[in-house]
Amino acid sequence: MALLDSGVWTGKIFDGGWSAGSGGVYDVVEPATGGTLGVLGQADGADVARSAAAAAAAQREWAARPYEERAAILRRAGRLFEDHAEEIQGWIVREAGSIPPKAELEAHFVANLCYEAAALASHPQGLVLPSAQPRWSLARHRPAGVVSVIAPFNFPLILSMRSVAPALALGNAVLLKPDPRTAVCGGVAVARVFQEAGLPEGLLHMLPGGLEAGEAVVAAPEVRVVSFTGSTAAGRKIGEVCGRLLKRVHLELGGNNALIVLPGADVSKAVSAGAWGSFLHQGQICMTTGRHLVHQSLHEEYVAALADKADKLPVGDPAAGPVALGPIIDERQLAHVDELVRGTVAAGARLAAGGTHEGLFYRPTVLAGVTPTMPAYAQEVFGPVAPVVPFATAEDAVRLAADSEYGLSLGILGDVGQAMKIADAVPTGLVHINDQTVNDEPVVPFGGLAASGNGSRFGGPAANIEAFTETQWVTMRGEIAPHPF
Repeated sequence: MALLDSGVWTGKIFDGGWSAGSGGVYDVVEPATGGTLGVLGQADGADVARSAAAAAAAQREWAARPYEERAAILRRAGRLFEDHAEEIQGWIVREAGSIPPKAELEAHFVANLCYEAAALASHPQGLVLPSAQPRWSLARHRPAGVVSVIAPFNFPLILSMRSVAPALALGNAVLLKPDPRTAVCGGVAVARVFQEAGLPEGLLHMLPGGLEAGEAVVAAPEVRVVSFTGSTAAGRKIGEVCGRLLKRVHLELGGNNALIVLPGADVSKAVSAGAWGSFLHQGQICMTTGRHLVHQSLHEEYVAALADKADKLPVGDPAAGPVALGPIIDERQLAHVDELVRGTVAAGARLAAGGTHEGLFYRPTVLAGVTPTMPAYAQEVFGPVAPVVPFATAEDAVRLAADSEYGLSLGILGDVGQAMKIADAVPTGLVHINDQTVNDEPVVPFGGLAASGNGSRFGGPAANIEAFTETQWVTMRGEIAPHPF
């Protein structure tokens, strides 16, 4: 039987087993065609409450198990992702509108996330501390308990597993709320892999749903840590709730990332990097290159070459044949992208390429004559749009790059010495010298600043252990300590 056989999950959620959700059912829609790919169950607040209680009960035994057992299950999960990669990739292509190379990247990436997480189980669990008293003093990491993971539609599998895998490996239970638009590849696939890997019942719950389910997985009293990837507006609301409830929250939010092209840079290579940064997965990536800052000596050549490249990129159904861009995820997002482009042109920008769409297929778009106050430059577009702005000096580039509420990713193309100085001057979570803004690996700390989130909370041993454990101070004496009374 296929891993994602719809006979297992049709009309259901995963609450330790596959069962009907109290919120009813909904259609899983293929954005490229509008066709129905399946039917999933929908969780409501009561489902979440039951799952949170079950997760808390299961977590205590899980945390007490030998670390080898947790590591073994994560390794089996990694192998299952590899063994079923082709099937999973097919769902990413059809459900998320991804081109096949992007789907292949996701499947490969999550297998490695599992292997890296498996290693976390045997990492050092604390420190021996100095003490002024005659005792041993230790700081040790303990599982946080129940972790809620809220994942988005754009990289549904990676951005679920980035939190699910390390949280489980470190002894926690997980409530996973995938985006309903991509809940098969970003939720069912996760549940089925861990089910087949032998994860004990009750430790992972997959709860697709709307606002009620989202509020419940944050507010459930059993939940101690919330890991959210999504829009800045939603992240602010979740952060406010978690602050009031005194819960830790890890926020990986939006971005309006700058790519700086320095004087003397190879224009052909810079345009290739810029096109990939802006148009990969239709620009629906938090790290997408949203602002092209190009030295005035290269500006006109860069705009012309980028527009020419955009005009030649094929757009269409990624399941039907080779294309560079697939569909925007839905009509609402398409309208948002188109509104920003139209507003920018109305404000005086020149449409150098694109700006049109057929259905959900939006042409890769290049905007010239842009100023920093125009909508497609000032706001996160989350679509295949490349606004280009010239600059005169390195100081101008720094000012333009830093003039944003976001602080996620920065790319700098050209002279390395000058790029290093610019990197030191721009507040951002990620910097890529001589590459574009969209980069990630399972082993690196990942996160942004300001409106892009609350720091590097994901990836790499140090960040993951900090994210999904609590630090406990322990002291030991040879005899009961004497006290004055």
